[in-house]
Amino acid sequence: MKRLLDMMIAATALILLSPLLVIVALLVRLNLGAPILFRQLRPGLHGRPFQMLKFRTMRDAYDRDGVPLADADRITGFGRFLRSTSLDELPGLWSVLKGDMSLVGPRPLLMEYLPLYSPQQARRHEVRPGITGWAQVNGRNALSWDRKFALDLWYVEHRSFMLDLKILLLTVRKVLVRDGISAAGEATMPKFTGSETRL
Repeated sequence: MKRLLDMMIAATALILLSPLLVIVALLVRLNLGAPILFRQLRPGLHGRPFQMLKFRTMRDAYDRDGVPLADADRITGFGRFLRSTSLDELPGLWSVLKGDMSLVGPRPLLMEYLPLYSPQQARRHEVRPGITGWAQVNGRNALSWDRKFALDLWYVEHRSFMLDLKILLLTVRKVLVRDGISAAGEATMPKFTGSETRL
């Protein structure tokens, strides 16, 4: 049932929001250049990698050695606007339609984090990753890593249609108030290096 609803909502949203998608794509091209989309392998259901899609929010900038600058130095005002309004997440609807993601679930993180998870933290991959999730509506990037993983696990153990509906409604509110976009002193989130408690 969840997969069917994901497909129906994602397909409808892609059709209804197609003018907005075109406008955002053009603005990204004008402000940040090509490519318009940010593509990156992320772990999906059972940790299987898939290509996550987002609108670009950062410029290409490197130091003298050719190493990309920190996120805070590469994100632009336009990019911050896209992130604060979650417009950068709209291409994720295509991933939902394909079955790589769900509308609601733990956010897909980096592939390099997989060996750092405790057995409990790794349970976040028992469900499809989501465009939004329980952690996103309870603090988003302002949460500590341990708190975020605890909320992800709570969702895995308590997921239901009504909980998903509640998360979707709370997501709309979060987007409108633009709360918890970044961790303190960070452009997004600090890098995950593993938890002190490996439960």
